[in-house]
Amino acid sequence: MENETREYKKSTSLLKEAIISIVAILNKHKMGEVYFGIKNDGEVIGQEVSDATLREISKAVSDYIEPKIFPKIESLIIKGKSCVRIEFEGKEIPYLAYGRAYIRTGTENKQLSLKELENIILNKNRERMRWDNQACEKASLEDIDEEKIKNYLKKAGLEYSSVKDSLERLEVLSEGKILNAGVLLFGKEPRRFFQSAKLRCAVFANKDTAVIIDRKEFEGDILFLIEKAEEYVLENIHLGMKVEGLYRIDVPEIDKEALREAIINAFCHRDYREYESVEVAVFKDRVEIRNPGGVFGDIKLEQIIKGIAPSKRRNPLIAELFKRIHFGERWGRGIKLILSKEPKTQFRDISDVFITVFKRKAIEVSKIKLGEKLGEKLGENQRKIIEIISKDKFISIPEIARRIEISTTAVENNIAKLREKNILKRIGGARGGYWEITNKF
Repeated sequence: MENETREYKKSTSLLKEAIISIVAILNKHKMGEVYFGIKNDGEVIGQEVSDATLREISKAVSDYIEPKIFPKIESLIIKGKSCVRIEFEGKEIPYLAYGRAYIRTGTENKQLSLKELENIILNKNRERMRWDNQACEKASLEDIDEEKIKNYLKKAGLEYSSVKDSLERLEVLSEGKILNAGVLLFGKEPRRFFQSAKLRCAVFANKDTAVIIDRKEFEGDILFLIEKAEEYVLENIHLGMKVEGLYRIDVPEIDKEALREAIINAFCHRDYREYESVEVAVFKDRVEIRNPGGVFGDIKLEQIIKGIAPSKRRNPLIAELFKRIHFGERWGRGIKLILSKEPKTQFRDISDVFITVFKRKAIEVSKIKLGEKLGEKLGENQRKIIEIISKDKFISIPEIARRIEISTTAVENNIAKLREKNILKRIGGARGGYWEITNKF
C-alpha cells in the first residue's frame, strides 16, 4: 500500500504528479520510491516499458527537480506484469518540483508555504550556522591555558592527562584544530581571537542611563566573565540580613541562584558572531542582564516561558561543557528556575537582544539605621563606609576612598572610629583579610 515513502502511479501518463511526489517524499523523509504500473489501491496493472520510457522518466527527474538527484530507475516484473520503480534519496533539502516545494503528509503532497520553506532552510543550515563547533583557524595548543583545563576537569570529576588529550576528550579539538568553544573556555587570551569575549558592566544613578556612577569592562575566558558579572551585581545591590541560629546571613535583594542562572544563560546562549558583549546594567529599580542574540530557532519567547514549546540551543557544545560542571539549567528550564526564585522577573526579546530584568527590592542596607536606634549617631562618611563594606567585605581602603571621593587618610580615621565603637572589625591581615560589621551595629 501507499505510505509516506512509497507512491503508486498507474502509468507514466502521471509522470508530472510522480515528480511532485518524489520531491514531497524527499523533503519529509530524504528517501523513498515511486512505482509506475500500480494503482493507488495497490492493484498491479502493468504498463508498457521500453528504453524510451526509462529515458523519459530520467529526463523529467533531471529537468524538473532541484537540486539534482540521481535515482535508480529500473524495469521489473511484479505479478507477471511490467512495471517501473524509481528508488531515490537526497539530503540537500528543500527540493523543488517545477519550481515549487512540497511536503509529504500521509499519502498526500502538500505545497509548502513560504514560512514553512524558510523553516526548512533554517533547520538545514542550523548546524552550518553554528559558531561554537567551528574551528578557530588561528589558535594552536600554545594558546590554551593548561591550568584552566585542569581546574575544569577537576570540577567535572575527570582526570587530566595532557592538553591535547583533554581537548579531544571534551570534543573541542577536531582534526588538529581547536574549536571556538575550546578557545572561549580554555584560551589564555580569548579576546585575541574573538572580539565578543568581553563583559561590560555599569551602575546608573536612577532608572535611566543618563547618569553613570560606575563602569567597568572585563576580558577573559567565559567562566571568568561569568564570575565577574555575578560579583559586579552583588557588589552594587543591597544586602539584607537574616539570622539562622547563632549566625547572621547576608541576603542580597536579588536571589543569587536566579541571578547566576541568568548570567550563565546570557553567556551560553548569546550569538558570538555579534561584536557586542554581554552587558550588566544596575539601575535604581532593577538589574538588567543583556546578551546579543534573541530566542533561537522558530519558537517564541512566550512559548518557552509557558513551557509549551521546547527551546533550541544556539551553542549546544558550550551548553554541554557547562553541563559537565553543573553550570546552569537547560535553556527553558533555566527560565523556570529564575521565575521560581524571582517571580517578578521579566524577559524581553528586542531587536535580537535578549534581556533578563530583575526587580530590585527595598532593603535597608545591613541594618545601617539600627545604629541610630542604639544611639550610635554616625557621620556621613562613616555611614558611607559601612554601606560600601556591607556590599563588599573584601574591599580595600584605597577603593573605599575612590568611591567616597575622600583621601585614604580620612578613610583610615573614620574606620578607626568605627572600630572604637565596636561597629567594625578587621578579620585577617591586609592581604586575604576582610571587614566584619558587628551584630552590635
